[in-house]
Amino acid sequence: MQHQNNMGWSFWEKDTWLQQNDIVIIGAGFVGLWTAYKLKMKYPNLKITILEKGIIPTGASTRNAGFSCFGSVSELMYDIALMGESTMLDVVDMRFRGLKQINETFKAEQIDYHNWGGYELLGKNEQYPVARLKDDIYYLNNLLFKVLGLRHTFHETSEKIGEFGFQNIEALAFSPTEGQLHPGKLVKALLNVVQEKGVNILYNITVEDFESNKSGVIINTNSVGELKANELIICTNAFTKNLIPNLDVEPARGQVFITEPIPSLQIKGTFHYDEGYYYFRNLGNRLLLGGARNKAFEEENTDVFLTTSTIQDALESFMMQTILPAGSKMPEIEMRWSGIMGVGKVKQPIIQEVQPNVFCAVRMSGMGVSIAPEVADRVIQLIRN
Repeated sequence: MQHQNNMGWSFWEKDTWLQQNDIVIIGAGFVGLWTAYKLKMKYPNLKITILEKGIIPTGASTRNAGFSCFGSVSELMYDIALMGESTMLDVVDMRFRGLKQINETFKAEQIDYHNWGGYELLGKNEQYPVARLKDDIYYLNNLLFKVLGLRHTFHETSEKIGEFGFQNIEALAFSPTEGQLHPGKLVKALLNVVQEKGVNILYNITVEDFESNKSGVIINTNSVGELKANELIICTNAFTKNLIPNLDVEPARGQVFITEPIPSLQIKGTFHYDEGYYYFRNLGNRLLLGGARNKAFEEENTDVFLTTSTIQDALESFMMQTILPAGSKMPEIEMRWSGIMGVGKVKQPIIQEVQPNVFCAVRMSGMGVSIAPEVADRVIQLIRN
């Protein structure tokens, strides 16, 4: 009897990396990793495999600005108009609780966490009227107290405009609870803890489709063939429509750059502008600046990892006309990159069962750093109830 000369999998490979799983998770970003971690904490004997399409986790988790935040004054006021008070409060509560979980799980030095506070810059030509700031801060502080338990989530600190050297800015709002972190180190820390707990992670795997029924799920991949699981959790955020076309999740590219060291850089903390469409922070004495996708929404509603002159020029202009003091020399840009967020008509995550034994936890709306631990808790509750 003749046999085809093909590689095939060995018994050992099938019995370890490619075994029958209790749960398969698609996506090794923040939501996928936190979900695996939380499942192992509650159910240590579960056999869990994470499938990641990149050679390292990609998407938004390792390509964002590293903000540990839950929203600025103008952004939250916009969210109330978009979603209503109760939904906005639920989302902020998830973000705030998620940030607390991060700091309870990992030491600050593991993830380069710094609690330097967060600021919102308000200028003359913004859509948000500066005259509303005091009233909106009072309103939001009373509203947020219900879920955060903080008396002063925001306060005005416009006297610091000159200290920072900002140009064309009329007011500053400050939140002492915001911080910054290193998202790459946070992902790596999560990878380490889930692997220590026995979670299997397969990289460079594209899931082509899946078939589910009441007894389980068959996952078809590009390189390891079929994988079987009792349950499947899809944590692919911006790329979800490749697997679930009918969900309200669209890709939104966020572009970023980092400058060379600027010895005279006067900022320390996280900063928001224009309802959060611009965001910047210090990275040591470098300036990290991102956003401006509202300059070209249609162009930036894409899952292509590129930077464009339209957005990068807008960011450079904002840096010179607003962030750096008047007369500053244009710094060299050391790195430029983009990440892909998952957004929709509202900013509430989608956490639901989409088919028998198939669940999704997607649409992080650019807040995956903060919201992922709470999203993980909710999808696990949905699966195990």
